[in-house]
Amino acid sequence: MLFYVIAILVIGADQLSKYLIRTYIDINEAFTLWGIQFTHIENSGMAGSLFQGYGRLFGVVAVLFVIGVFYFRRTGEMKGALIDSSLGFLVGGAIGNGIDRLLFGQVTDFIIRSGGVLNLADHALEMGVFLLIIYGIVSWLKKVR
Repeated sequence: MLFYVIAILVIGADQLSKYLIRTYIDINEAFTLWGIQFTHIENSGMAGSLFQGYGRLFGVVAVLFVIGVFYFRRTGEMKGALIDSSLGFLVGGAIGNGIDRLLFGQVTDFIIRSGGVLNLADHALEMGVFLLIIYGIVSWLKKVR
């Protein structure tokens, strides 16, 4: 259940934030809110604006990734709150950006960070990878004891 709750919350927050940015902020318009810098960018590529123009292809990749995670979860080899949380963030982020890519051919980014301009789905993907690494370390430590 944790997996689904996280994935749905990530998708909802991501899509709502992108809708608000697309509706109320012009492209390349910058502003600061609560000390965080924002700029409305439309990215038709992937991370770091690589491979511009292939947004829909990356949308298909997101769909295949989500199918793979559901298949993997069905095998039941990895269980627990940590892996469910990790996969929930990964699937929520993939679906959030996948929706944009398949519907619009590009992703709405707006949160400025030292590594570029991101969105909530990107941050969810980062959290999912971080939790996956923690899960791997914890699993390894359990095996070597």
